[in-house]
Amino acid sequence: MESASVRGRARPATGDSGSRPAVRLQLWRSDGTMRAAAGDVVGILCLVSVAAALDFKYHHAEELEAYLKRVHATYPSLTHLHSIGRSVEGRDLWVLVLGRFPTQHKIGIPEFKYVANMHGDETVGREILLHLIDFLVTSYRRDPLITRLLNNTRIHIMPTMNPDGFEATKVPDCYYTRGRYNKNGEDLNRNFPDAFERNNASIQPETQAVMNWIKNETFVLSANLHGGALVASYTFDNGNSATGSLEGYSRSPDDDVFIHLAKTYSFNHASMYKGTGCDNRQTFPDGITNGYSWYQLEGGMQDYNYVWGQCFEITLELSCCKYPPADQLEKFWRDNKAALIEYIKQVHLGIKGQVTDKNGNPIPNAIVEVQGRPHVCPYRTNEQGEYFLLLLPGTYVINATVPGFKSILKTVEIHNNTGNFSALKHDFTFPEVSISWE
Repeated sequence: MESASVRGRARPATGDSGSRPAVRLQLWRSDGTMRAAAGDVVGILCLVSVAAALDFKYHHAEELEAYLKRVHATYPSLTHLHSIGRSVEGRDLWVLVLGRFPTQHKIGIPEFKYVANMHGDETVGREILLHLIDFLVTSYRRDPLITRLLNNTRIHIMPTMNPDGFEATKVPDCYYTRGRYNKNGEDLNRNFPDAFERNNASIQPETQAVMNWIKNETFVLSANLHGGALVASYTFDNGNSATGSLEGYSRSPDDDVFIHLAKTYSFNHASMYKGTGCDNRQTFPDGITNGYSWYQLEGGMQDYNYVWGQCFEITLELSCCKYPPADQLEKFWRDNKAALIEYIKQVHLGIKGQVTDKNGNPIPNAIVEVQGRPHVCPYRTNEQGEYFLLLLPGTYVINATVPGFKSILKTVEIHNNTGNFSALKHDFTFPEVSISWE
C-alpha cells in the first residue's frame, strides 16, 4: 500500500533543511495565550550556544554526554536525561526523552524510541540522532508540526547502545572492524532471546539494560540505526515454517504494517527509495527488505521488540560506509531528516484505548488484539489498562479478553490519523469485572 508519505516525498513537512531562522522572543509567544516561563527564557538565551556547540563531527563519550546534559539543562521542561544502565567498561547508556511530559508516561500518549550505534563501528546513526535532538528542541514552539509531534508523543533517543565499541574503533573504516562488538567480543544484535530458536546467548550488560528499558516503558514504535547498507529492513529476521521461512520470507501477522513503516522511511529519505543498494550485486526494490529474505539473523533486537516488547521496530541501514569521514555527516543528516520525522509520526497509526472494570478501574494484562492477527506473545494492556495497536486504514474486529470472562468484540473503521497525531481511540469496559487494589 502506498502511504501518504510516499506520495508527498518531495515536500517533507519538517521544513527547510538549511540554516535556522533567527531566534526572536516573540516566536515563543506566537500562541498569544502563553507567556514564556523562566525556564523558557533561559532556553531562548542559550539556544544559539547549544546549536553552535553541535558541529558535524564525531562526538566521543565525554563530548556526547556533555552535549546531552547541556540540552537537558537548556530545556528542562521539554527533556529528561537518564542512563538506563552501563556498558561492560562502565560507560553510561544515555537516553534523552523529549515531549510535553518527558519524565513519565501519560495515558494516551504513545512512546517512541530511536536506538543507534549498537554496532560500535557503525557511526552515522549516532551522530544524526544528536542532530535530531538539536532539531526537535530548537523547533519546539516555532515549527507547528514539531510542536504538535512533541505535545502528543514521548520520544526516547539513545545515540549509542555500544559506547565501548565506538571508543575501541581507533581507525575508522568503511568495512568491518572489531569495534562492531562490545568489550566482551559479543555482537549485541545477536544477543537477545530469540522467538524461534534457542540461541543460548550470554546476555550482555548493554542488552540487559535495553531489555529492562523495553519492559519498563510502553513502547509502540521504534527503529534501530545501523550502517553498511542503504535499506529499511523489517521483521521477522528469523522464522520457521509457520512464518514462511521455507519460502525465504518470514512473515509477521502485521506484515502490511511493517512494509508501510519501511516504505515511510525509504520514500522520505533522499535516495533509499531508489533501491540501488551499495553495489551492482544487491538491489532492494523500494529500498526495503524483509529481514529474513536478506539474511537470517538469530537473537536480533527488532524481533525481540515485536515479540516480547509489543513494539514494532525496523532496522535502518543508513550508509554504505560503516564509519564514513566526518565531512560527510552533514549530508547524511540532510538525507535522513525528513524520514526521521515522518517515521516518528507513524506511532499514531491504528487504534488505542483503555480497558476498565465496571468501576472505571484500569485492567492490566487484558489481551487486546485484532482478530486474525495473533501474536507469538498476545499483546496485553499495561498497568494503566492501555493498549496500542498499529494498523493501516481499514475495517477490523478488535477482541478484548480478560481471562475468565466473556470477550468483547468491536468492529472499528480505522483511518490514517498520523496527521492528527492521535490514533483512533476506543475503550473497553468489562461490566462483570471488579478490580481490587490492595
